[in-house]
Amino acid sequence: MRIAVSSDMDEPPARLLVDELRRRGHDVELHGALRDGDRADWAWSAEAAARAVARGAADQAVVCCWTGAGASIAANKVPGVRAALCADAYAAHGARVWSDANALALGLRTLSGGLLVEILDAWFAADAAGAAGERDSADRANIAHLGAIESPDGDEAGDEGA
Repeated sequence: MRIAVSSDMDEPPARLLVDELRRRGHDVELHGALRDGDRADWAWSAEAAARAVARGAADQAVVCCWTGAGASIAANKVPGVRAALCADAYAAHGARVWSDANALALGLRTLSGGLLVEILDAWFAADAAGAAGERDSADRANIAHLGAIESPDGDEAGDEGA
């Protein structure tokens, strides 16, 4: 899988993330502080990774900043990207299954090696298990509504799929 990774800091947790993704066999595209010449600020680096997903150059993204919140917000501004800030494995699994998240946002401040592995295991297990097969009609309606929200007119009726 092609994964765009961004971080506003070239810190050990960010490098651990990159190493772990490569160890799992993913093709990793670096952005921000992890790539020479890129702008390292969280808004710019997360946007770059999210745009890679939106244009199809990456299948998913992992965006990082100190808390993960700013990177998540920036990535979510890119149409077609659904970034989820996940602090644990349960949130990562749910983000894939219930929200069809295609970008994982992580906070570097609290990210340890063990926690990172748990989050990635849950994220990719949900993907490999066929997250779409685990969704019920309400999940599918919510995901469809996210697309409607992104459209220029939005979902005026507010009850799409209900």
